[in-house]
Amino acid sequence: MMVSFTHCCTRSDAAWRGLAWVWLSGLLLAGWLVAAPSAIAADNSVVKKAAIRATPQGYVLDADVDIALNPTLENALSKGINLHFLLELEVTRPGNWYWFDEDIAEPVRKLRIYYHLLLRRYVVESGYVTRTAETLSEALAMLGRVNDWQVIERGGLKTGRRYEARLRLRLDKEQLPKPLAIGGVTSDQWELATPWHEWSFEAPAIPVIPPPP
Repeated sequence: MMVSFTHCCTRSDAAWRGLAWVWLSGLLLAGWLVAAPSAIAADNSVVKKAAIRATPQGYVLDADVDIALNPTLENALSKGINLHFLLELEVTRPGNWYWFDEDIAEPVRKLRIYYHLLLRRYVVESGYVTRTAETLSEALAMLGRVNDWQVIERGGLKTGRRYEARLRLRLDKEQLPKPLAIGGVTSDQWELATPWHEWSFEAPAIPVIPPPP
């Protein structure tokens, strides 16, 4: 009985030490965030333009998003913390007096930016494409530039019919390191979301690929 009791206590002590380390890490990180500049300043991030065009494979989105990080997010990035973003698009066909709007597509693209401490460069991941930049402003411009994003398959829209679309970019807070949830970190320090950018368009015709000579 004595041997079993000692083994149990040893395992319990190890578990408590692990839990204490998690709490300590959270408190240290929270303390650093409190010391960081205030992040209550207005969010100036905005979708500047967006358009859907037709290709032989379907419909793609081109967009330009102006991303402005608050001081807390900039400091987190400089310390090597990854920032994940979601680019969300919604396309609907307007209804009429007797029918609701029809949801056509709701694609989401995952984006990521982080500072590589060894390379001393910012790394930007958008879809399956990875690029690097020397300065934060260059990296944010890369992050906000969207080209040829396939959002609707061929045949998903009817040529000449009017549709409505809206687009936004937001920080994916669920991807932040877990210790950030410990220590009383206020939510306004980790808020970044553009207003919805809304527009309407007529579905363009799918271009025809000429047969090979």
